[in-house]
Order: sequence, then structure tokens, then C-alpha cells
Amino acid sequence: MTAFVVDTNVAIVANGCAAQVDQLCQLTCVRKLKSLVAEGVVAIDDGMLILNEYIRCLNLSGKPGVGDAFFKHVFDNQCQSDRVRRVRVTPSADDRRGFEELPENSFDPEDRKFLAVAVAANAVVLNAADRHWSQHTALMSRLGVDVRQLCPQHVSERTGRTRP
Repeated sequence: MTAFVVDTNVAIVANGCAAQVDQLCQLTCVRKLKSLVAEGVVAIDDGMLILNEYIRCLNLSGKPGVGDAFFKHVFDNQCQSDRVRRVRVTPSADDRRGFEELPENSFDPEDRKFLAVAVAANAVVLNAADRHWSQHTALMSRLGVDVRQLCPQHVSERTGRTRP
């Protein structure tokens, strides 16, 4: 089963906390997160880098939004390999890489953890409104990473391997 790496912006949009997106984008994110909670597999790192970002941006109680409920699901099921796939990623001393799983890159340093997990887990990245995913299509292609743009109307026209 395909695993998905969920950029934090997807949960934030699903929570209705992203004024820059339209209602269609929010609804798309809500549906995708509900689908993942019901029957999907989410990939995270075993060093809690992704969970720590979720902790900073989302509510672990699972309320009030769908993004919060998604986070609670991932947190509660992080040891259930049929629901959450934990993979090892290795931070690199080379700031030009960020992680040993990545070549030198100019990708947003805060989001390299999502990319490294996608590489390690052979997972699909879900993005809602962060433009940098579509601005680095050559890197995604070189790494064999598929990025699903849930809200293509809010990202750059340069889409490369990305798809709605």
C-alpha cells in the first residue's frame, strides 16, 4: 500500500487556518486527511522530527479541526505499522543536504525532513499550498519522489512530476 508523507500545511489548511487558500482547497485537504485516517498509511521519521512539527502547529487533542484529528491519529498509531510507517532518516552535517538521504539541494531546510522521509519510505508527498514543492521538480524527479498537489490553484504553474 502506498504511504503518504503529509506536509504540515495540509493539516493547517484542513483546519481552516490558511487564509490564502479557497474553500475548495480546504475541502480537498479535509477529504484527503479523512481518507488517510480511515484507510491510509502515513510515513513519518523515527526521530520524531515530523511529529515535533505537528506538535508545534496542531492540537494533539484532535480538536477542533480535521487536521488536528489527523495529527491525533498519527500520534496514537505511530507504533502500528499498518497505519503509520516509521522510517529512519539521518541528519547530515552538510547543511547543503540536510539529510544523508538527499543530495545537495536548495530545498526549504524546514521541509527537508518530509522529503527525506518520502525518499526513505518510497512515499508520496501531499502538499496543499507550499510553492516550493513545485519549484523543485528537477530534484523531485532525480529522487523519484511523487508530489501530489492537493490545491494546484495555489501553487506555481511549474508542476513537473507533481499532479493534483
